[in-house]
Amino acid sequence: MAAQYKGIPEGASAVIPRLVCRNVEAQIGFCCEALGGMETLRRPGPDGRVAHAMLRFGPAMLMLEAEWPTLPSRAPNPDGSSPVVIYLYVEDVDATVERALRLGGKLIVPVETHFWGDRIGWIQDPAGHMWTIATRLEETTEDQRSERWSKIQSENVDQSSSRPEPLP
Repeated sequence: MAAQYKGIPEGASAVIPRLVCRNVEAQIGFCCEALGGMETLRRPGPDGRVAHAMLRFGPAMLMLEAEWPTLPSRAPNPDGSSPVVIYLYVEDVDATVERALRLGGKLIVPVETHFWGDRIGWIQDPAGHMWTIATRLEETTEDQRSERWSKIQSENVDQSSSRPEPLP
């Protein structure tokens, strides 16, 4: 009788983001040192350089991939225009963002506490990927979030140049 296989491998995330990088080895270093990732796998490409890596952030998985000439995916532009932003929860957002900046990251949005209970900051890593780094400070209900959002919106009615906070 044929062996039975699970559709999702044991211990795997059902969704695994894959970040395309020009220098996978440098990205591994940044993700592990600055953001607290743990490297679980590394594979070389035909040229001997790292072509693929798997990292874990707690139970979540992240793949790092080198650019391949046969595939259309490319590393992000250095201008931060990536349509993808990884939202990463950590124990201490302030310390993590500071560490990321020391290791070559660029601050995009300063760390602040937001209406839904998270303290977040946005960074761009040295490879150009965008990250929202977050720490949960307060558990809120949907009613509390809606009430707080309505209050923010009403306070901003007269400020046409204000930017609304991004929703989680």
